[in-house]
Amino acid sequence: MNEDACVCKRAREITPFLVMDILEAAHKLEAQGAHVIHLEIGEPDFDTPECIKEAARKALTDGHTHYTHSLGLLPLREAICEDYLTRYGVTVHPDQVIVTQGTSPAMLLLFTSLLEAGDQVILSDPAYACYDNFIRFAGASPVRVPVSEADSFQYRPEAIEAAMGAAPTDKTKAILLNSPANPTGTLLSAERMRAVADIAGQSGAHIVSDEIYHGLVYEGKEHSALEFTDRAFVLNGFSKLYAMTGWRLGYLIAPPQFIRPMQKLCQNFFISANSVAQHAGIAALKESAADVARMKATYDERRRYLLPRIKALGLGVAHDPTGAFYVLANAKHWAKAFGGSSLALAFDILEKAHVGVTPGIDFGQGAEGFLRFSYANSLSNIAQAMDRLAVYAQGLAGNAQDMDSADTCGAKG
Repeated sequence: MNEDACVCKRAREITPFLVMDILEAAHKLEAQGAHVIHLEIGEPDFDTPECIKEAARKALTDGHTHYTHSLGLLPLREAICEDYLTRYGVTVHPDQVIVTQGTSPAMLLLFTSLLEAGDQVILSDPAYACYDNFIRFAGASPVRVPVSEADSFQYRPEAIEAAMGAAPTDKTKAILLNSPANPTGTLLSAERMRAVADIAGQSGAHIVSDEIYHGLVYEGKEHSALEFTDRAFVLNGFSKLYAMTGWRLGYLIAPPQFIRPMQKLCQNFFISANSVAQHAGIAALKESAADVARMKATYDERRRYLLPRIKALGLGVAHDPTGAFYVLANAKHWAKAFGGSSLALAFDILEKAHVGVTPGIDFGQGAEGFLRFSYANSLSNIAQAMDRLAVYAQGLAGNAQDMDSADTCGAKG
């Protein structure tokens, strides 16, 4: 019997998260003694602020090591509501908040509660690699709307309308927004967000807004989808802004009618989020403003250093990103040596330059030939990585010239 046949279709067909393949290959090189500079992974290099760690220590000392309410600790949900009122002027009731073990479980709750088999969700191309798999896992289909480098990877409302018009209107259940965006660092304007929210409202669809990079904006201002519509699911968490990736703490804000169904899913599948991490999350929201400001200023310094260095390599950045900690650069002329494959290019860079970068294809066909650079690493490491890539680029150019010469000789012969 074919052993693969024992694995269900859903598990067999899920696509890999390519950035993790790059990271794990980098770890293998490091185990062999190589010094790899990591610009592939979207993980803050900062330690979690001390006030947050102190809150966790106190929670342990005070014995807060048991199950919590399945929706999360009420003081944490209240603090999340206060944060959204302060930042965006929107009123959210604590009973609309579900605290989860990171934003990935929140996505699982959201899409399995919203979607039926045959439904569709509109999202940009490129977009965060895992969205498609969450949508397909719920039996629905992701519908990619191309966004262009020339347009700063911005959603165009008319393109969304066209994509929705290509299918029965009752099948489009949601439009997904991510601003600031992974992998592009793009920040959507209030005007575009309002236009997209209007399109969703007219069609009866919901907005799904991934706001995990909120707070990490260096030019302009981020906006929550809740400013423009009540028919919104908001994903957010503590990993990026508060350097708490390993704490696995996120949350979902949802329309009231979805809370009880999702709570039942939580009770059955997760019970509750980590109790100690939840106490730490309260401190993050209430006590860490100075630490967050320091980390944000450092990210911006790195961004302003990295952008000209990337452009000096001959890689294309048509519009400077203003949020998150990513730069998506056009490397199609580099990828030509690998048949246009950004994945093969990324592995070659890792092998020869010992720099980890993320292949654009991880984020959709619209980013094929691009590379994503994360500046969630120290300035000195970023500088060294750029020096290594400058040498790599010279070697790549030399190889291309050799191939051109061989082609010319062959033609003459």
